[in-house]
Amino acid sequence: MKTRTVTCIISIALLAALAIPVGLSAQEQAPAPVQTKQPPRYKLVDLGTFGGPASYFPNGFDGILNNQGTAVGWADTPTPDPFPTACFDPDCFVAHAFQWQNGIVTDLGSLAAGWSATPNWINGTGQIVGYSQNGLIDPLFPFFQFRAVLWENGGIRDLGTLGGGYDSWATAINDRRQAVGFALNTVPDSFCLFIPGFCATQTRAFLWQNGAMQDLGTLGTGNDAMALAVNERGQIAGQAYTNSTPNPVTGIPSLDPFLWENGAMLDLGTLGGNSGFPTALNNQGQVVGQSNVAGDAGAHPFLWTQSRGMQDLGTLGGATGVTNWINDAGDIAGRADLPGPSPQNHDGVLWKNGVMIDLGTIPGDSCSNAYQVNASGQVVGTSESRELCSIPTGEHAFLWENGGPMVDLNTLIPAGSSLQLTFAVAINDRGEIAGFGVPAGCAPQDFDLCGHAYVLIPCQGDDQGCQGESSSGVARSAPAAATKHRAASANPALREGLGGTLDRLRSRWSQRYRLPGVVTGPTN
Repeated sequence: MKTRTVTCIISIALLAALAIPVGLSAQEQAPAPVQTKQPPRYKLVDLGTFGGPASYFPNGFDGILNNQGTAVGWADTPTPDPFPTACFDPDCFVAHAFQWQNGIVTDLGSLAAGWSATPNWINGTGQIVGYSQNGLIDPLFPFFQFRAVLWENGGIRDLGTLGGGYDSWATAINDRRQAVGFALNTVPDSFCLFIPGFCATQTRAFLWQNGAMQDLGTLGTGNDAMALAVNERGQIAGQAYTNSTPNPVTGIPSLDPFLWENGAMLDLGTLGGNSGFPTALNNQGQVVGQSNVAGDAGAHPFLWTQSRGMQDLGTLGGATGVTNWINDAGDIAGRADLPGPSPQNHDGVLWKNGVMIDLGTIPGDSCSNAYQVNASGQVVGTSESRELCSIPTGEHAFLWENGGPMVDLNTLIPAGSSLQLTFAVAINDRGEIAGFGVPAGCAPQDFDLCGHAYVLIPCQGDDQGCQGESSSGVARSAPAAATKHRAASANPALREGLGGTLDRLRSRWSQRYRLPGVVTGPTN
């Protein structure tokens, strides 16, 4: 299958090492009680585009919506991608990072005019990190350069690289203005962690603070590491090679999750296999993720705590499970496989107080995935039919709260709204929700070709009091002068087909920035 973007290449490479079925011991399940409290109704804000066909929310789903109600994502412009052999986005349009706040979409700009940029995280004070093309080609590998960037005070800042390398990527930032990510140096490496098989130098984890980028080192005798999350205590979670010898099953050196604190990198171990990675880190220092089991026969979700180490969270009787988020109370959102022939169905789950709660699906659907849980225990995710589950992609964005059952968010917005809400990927402590949806004429599986990002705001009253709005007509450019854009309708000429669909579904490597071997992006 021919890849469409560098990010497609990244995520296809990430599929290789851990996409292995596994049997799992049973985990206690709690039946979902009947919901007694009516869920809120919402105002739908369709964020539109910058004149191109689609808009998106970024990779990790965790840091895209802060508790002040500010969301960050990226949107297509009408400009064709200047590097058509490896487009930044699947639809091959230049895409700009945006910030949505108080009804205004602001174009955050990029490092070079006519090139693309994506945010990955916004902290509580409004500082945003991500990556941008800088208009240059990497001389060590024939693709455009990525640079880790910080947006603040209306400007964009290149955070630099490590060891004279040409590429870097910022994944998260805390309220102390500590940013983390990874960068390529110029030391040759046969197992480059950034894009295994498609890059040739070491990948190093970094902490950026006080204007300087620090190399965090690696584990054991490994050469590569990535920093993926940072909490308000300054603890950093990531993944690192522990040696330099490829495992015959995974094809890469052993790769463990780590927790970095006060200058030291702690190996969190695995569930017996040779690969593991974190998916989220809370402010209590608890880490969740996924790990191969003994013999690398498959992968299980885990919770790591300082007092108990790594614990296997189990599944719903099927092969695998995935964690997506952990809040500060220790509630964990994710999904787990059900029994049955491969490919198995999976349900969204909430791990709470040591119990796995099966969230079920929207009636009539076969699969679901829970992406985030807020401080109030509200869970959001996506549910879909068996056909879309096998692709995979989302179909019905959901809210689960107060013991359930799962509610289709499309039933909680005004009738005749501009979008079918297919993914709900973030919810803040105010109950505001961010996700993706598709307008009329755009199929759910084509969300990254013609879908729109949206925000839902809880409101009071009937539909008349919850009428939505489109903020795409009040976009502003930064740091250039203000420029207004109108959202484009779905493009009927966009390409289709199974190969393109699979590429698009794998095109963003970051539903928690998976390590090599796990499908990434807004997959279900």
